[in-house]
Amino acid sequence: MTQFLETTVDKFSFKVATDRLYTPEGLWARLEDGQVRIGVTDFFQQHNGDVAFAEVMPVGMALAAGDEIATVETIKVDIMLPSPLAGTITAVNEELELAAELINQDPYEAGWLALVQPANWAADKANLMDPEAYFVHMKAEAEQEAKKI
Repeated sequence: MTQFLETTVDKFSFKVATDRLYTPEGLWARLEDGQVRIGVTDFFQQHNGDVAFAEVMPVGMALAAGDEIATVETIKVDIMLPSPLAGTITAVNEELELAAELINQDPYEAGWLALVQPANWAADKANLMDPEAYFVHMKAEAEQEAKKI
């Protein structure tokens, strides 16, 4: 069972799963049987609002780290999501086509975006944040946002 780091900032509670790595932009990556599952964090989905539409790049597409892996359209904004690693997309979450709200409802499980066969996971994971580092980063960002309100 996934463990979480949790915090509350202002009136919002945020969770960070401890079994994956993170980008500063709020994407997570978890190695599963040689492939990497990618999704967005709880903070990302709360910060950007209700997801109305999600478009993930197609199976078979080759990516470099930083290439667009998906676009998420929320009630607030359209967001291009950069891939946290280089590789080839081997599966996409087809449930999102009819139920993009899964990203909001369950960002760490049912709301995943894609599976990627990594080109060089050892190199790419060195550029990602561990859960504790992302937790500190996310909490600072949330506190900064709370000051603006």
